[in-house]
Amino acid sequence: MEEVNMREGGYDQSIFRAYAPDVSSLLRSHAKTIPNSVTVATGKIKHTGKSSFLPEFEYLKTLLPESEWKNIKLTLTSPSWYHFRYGPKKAYVNGVYENDGEYFKDVAAAYQTELKILYDAGLRNGQVDDPNLACKFVNARIHSSNSLTILDFCSEAMLEGWKNDKENFQTADEQLQAYIKFYNDCLKRPDDFHMGIHLCRGNYIDGKHFSEGAYDRIAAKLFNDLNVSTYYLEYDTPRAGGFEPLKHLPKNKNVVLGVVTSKFPKLEDQKEMVERVYKAADYVAEGSGQSREEALQRLCVSPQCGFASHAEGNPLGYEDMKKKLQLVRSIADEVWPGQL
Repeated sequence: MEEVNMREGGYDQSIFRAYAPDVSSLLRSHAKTIPNSVTVATGKIKHTGKSSFLPEFEYLKTLLPESEWKNIKLTLTSPSWYHFRYGPKKAYVNGVYENDGEYFKDVAAAYQTELKILYDAGLRNGQVDDPNLACKFVNARIHSSNSLTILDFCSEAMLEGWKNDKENFQTADEQLQAYIKFYNDCLKRPDDFHMGIHLCRGNYIDGKHFSEGAYDRIAAKLFNDLNVSTYYLEYDTPRAGGFEPLKHLPKNKNVVLGVVTSKFPKLEDQKEMVERVYKAADYVAEGSGQSREEALQRLCVSPQCGFASHAEGNPLGYEDMKKKLQLVRSIADEVWPGQL
């Protein structure tokens, strides 16, 4: 992979999908510009043999007794991040790959090498961050999360742009299915390696979001076809839609409800958040034929995203973040008393 500076004679704006939520957001912003640099494949993709994430894991191991290493969770890069934002066959230069299938195959092989290195070092809990997956095609029981490719398929604006793009050689539904297969090839792993995915609609400078759209459009495929065990879902604003799509959640999978926003300092009402968790549980129960109590054992609560998912951070101070996490703890204690 090679980074090309757009303002030093690199690619022009046409490499990007102008309707991709993150690119569209930049074009609409005060900067009205494309990202300063891009990363495209200028040669065949292959893992170097040196893990990008292992140093973080080894550091965390020094802070915990060995008995707790299995509970360490690492956030991993989205496999499709350097593919979706670029137009058809523009994630790689001419002559490097003939088609997306070849590109996906090499990325998946590299991802598999990375996961094996981490697994051999003792990692048993990974989380892929993919804000794009969420915006693309949709218009203690405490977890923290930080991610957009699949959710792009929920965005009506993205879908309309996709439909009008004459360069696309497949429909949005076909591309979503291709990404799910691609992800599953990347995420093959031993049975005791837990994998989750975080989907949100962007968490950019000043708490801005990239896109809108409920999960309804993609829920059946997302929950049943994607080979992950846990979904960390944004649910802090109406733009994420309702909890009805959770009826598609299989009995062997979990959802972490991001009902507490990490974008702004105002604290949510605890009683209201507890009621939202119960409402989500009722939809899970309805879809799986379980009781509310049984469904609750497959739900957790968390902030909607990370507090520093962008270099500039969000408009919250240290004390604000503390209060948000304390609120999450209080919600969890009320819904799941006596549990971690």
